[in-house]
Amino acid sequence: MTRHARPQWLAGAAGIAALGLTLTACGGAKIGDDSSASSGSSGKCGTFNLAVNPWVGYEADAAVVAYVAEKKLGCTVNKKDLKEQVAWQGFSTGQVDAVLENWGHPELVKKYITQQKVAESAGQTGNKGVIGWYVPPWLAKAYPDITNYKNLNKYAAKFKTSESGGKGQLLDGDPSYVTNDEALVKNLGLDFKVVYAGSETALIQAYRQAEKNKQWVIGYFYEPQWFLAEVPLVKVDLPAYKTGCDAVASKVACDYPVYDLDKIVSTKFAKSGSTAYNLVKNFSWTNDDQNTVAKYIAVDKLSDEAAAKKWVDANPDKVAAWIK
Repeated sequence: MTRHARPQWLAGAAGIAALGLTLTACGGAKIGDDSSASSGSSGKCGTFNLAVNPWVGYEADAAVVAYVAEKKLGCTVNKKDLKEQVAWQGFSTGQVDAVLENWGHPELVKKYITQQKVAESAGQTGNKGVIGWYVPPWLAKAYPDITNYKNLNKYAAKFKTSESGGKGQLLDGDPSYVTNDEALVKNLGLDFKVVYAGSETALIQAYRQAEKNKQWVIGYFYEPQWFLAEVPLVKVDLPAYKTGCDAVASKVACDYPVYDLDKIVSTKFAKSGSTAYNLVKNFSWTNDDQNTVAKYIAVDKLSDEAAAKKWVDANPDKVAAWIK
């Protein structure tokens, strides 16, 4: 996700200089610019504004949905590269029709679905989202007890870096994946400091090098993710998740829940009659499906369109069920 947490968000994060924020799109659309607003009408597709959040698994979702919308339904698709929280802001303006991979976000659900009623769930994606702390396989094999959080302080000095201030480094990814990790470190009494790699790509590269060069790395990661087929990271056992244990962000002392990822759409889009809405509603695939397309993009270096075409051509029955 991511994020993955994608689960929890920093309350003030540039939080959103709400109406002042710009939505960057293929066509340069902005919040408040009606030129890319939905124009779906009964039985037709029209313009389909699709948010693309910053991790390759989501990019895989968007690549396939956009390809099917354009090639099978004749839609005009505007793909918009947006952080999660910013994407939800577009539901009220018509600048975003759909978010394809929602990782919970109860605060966004409350604001945009429950209170403002400008968005609604369009059902599950079929993907199961898992977030947690991971170590490279060599490390788990050499030090088996390291996969229990209770033993992490014993090894904290091994994880020190120039950025971790004398403590062990817990590596996170894109800063927009606001996580529970700082609270976990504090509340579990761990001698670690959260340091951000800066992006999903940088996080993956850190794990790849750690496995290759036998380096000490522990950090945030998630499934579904194509990289786990290349380097099978090992998850660290944190205190078991129980309903409500993450209700207060500053007091979190438990693992992340397993997420049944769902799709969020604007209520206007849901009522538009656009065939793109039916596509989004019916869209469902597995973690393996997503990982396959993500690998085409991230490893094989196919364009989004080429990656989508390759998967769509190999899975005609699944695609037919989405557009029936």
